[in-house]
Amino acid sequence: MDAVERLQGDFRSAMQGASTALVAADRLCHACVDLLEVDGAAVSLMRGGDSTYGTFGSSGDLSRRLDELQFTFGEGPCLDSVRQAEPVLVADLDDPAEVRWPAFREAVLEEGVRAVFALPVALTSAPVGALDLYSEQRGPLAGDRLAGGLLAARLAAGTLNALLSADVDWAAAGEGEKQEDWSQLASLERVEVYQATGMIVGAYDVGPDEALVLLRAYAYARGVTAREVALAIVERRVPLDETWRRGPDDQEGGAS
Repeated sequence: MDAVERLQGDFRSAMQGASTALVAADRLCHACVDLLEVDGAAVSLMRGGDSTYGTFGSSGDLSRRLDELQFTFGEGPCLDSVRQAEPVLVADLDDPAEVRWPAFREAVLEEGVRAVFALPVALTSAPVGALDLYSEQRGPLAGDRLAGGLLAARLAAGTLNALLSADVDWAAAGEGEKQEDWSQLASLERVEVYQATGMIVGAYDVGPDEALVLLRAYAYARGVTAREVALAIVERRVPLDETWRRGPDDQEGGAS
């Protein structure tokens, strides 16, 4: 048995017996950390080709936060991997020649991450997301590790397909009846972001796209994620008054 076959068996063993698709995805990400010698992994789903939709699975809080940063800045390896339908491999983010994703790059380096790798997750040959792998050490993802990462991305696609093809009782959902598959799908949405976007639309009489731009700009200026700002807005910790769009030096308080 060669190394890739062993990895396949180890990945499948890690996911075996998972109670839900989301649990299986989390287990897959943890297995990536253990087997591919990386420090974090997350499966990002895309929305419309220009932002991430949600985090389908992750190995921990940092990996989930790095996915949130891609959504906040609208740039990063996951987005490029899906758009280009090919792996995006960056062995050294701190290399002066690496000029992609300036906002994301700076934020990720501050988190102590030095290398990022995004491998497309495809359904029916079309990429719908990416398996993002992070390392605190510089160095390439190559050889058996790259082959293992591509295998993990295919397994992530199978898990996602099982979730999206689940038989949801829409009539029962309309009556407010809780369903396991429905809850899993809903959990992928950044619900707070869309709630906050709607509140900004009402407060400033702007369209949804402009409202999302404003929310992201507010988050970027304060070094936090869009979801953190959205939570603060929804929980009324950040009032949507005339001070909201001021810079961080002009306004007390914030998203925290």
